[in-house]
Amino acid sequence: VQLQASGGGLVQAGGSLKLSCAAFGRTISRDSMGWFRQTAGKEREFVAAIDPWNGSTRYADSVKGRFTMSRDSAKNTLYLQMVSLKPEDTAIYYCAGRNGRIITSAMSRAESYSYWGQGTLVTVSS
Repeated sequence: VQLQASGGGLVQAGGSLKLSCAAFGRTISRDSMGWFRQTAGKEREFVAAIDPWNGSTRYADSVKGRFTMSRDSAKNTLYLQMVSLKPEDTAIYYCAGRNGRIITSAMSRAESYSYWGQGTLVTVSS
């Protein structure tokens, strides 16, 4: 599977962006999928994930209530709707996936995912 993330850009604090992650090669409807972000000198940070069995989502505390992850199976695409953006949300955002289900306790770990997109840069100005 190849993932292609897009939708990043420059936005003022308080603004919104919607990231997309298109999958190519096969359907990802039964894969566990996640969004992570990374800034220079720091480890990749969990943002959100979706369970392939029941569609439930999980979010990092830092984005809960502001970010919404969704998937469109017909388009084989993931989305991350981000509102009320803050300067500390500035990062490169990556989508990732793994065939099958990841147990809940491991959904936030980058090592749980086996394939990654190239990342899209989000910059939030103050």
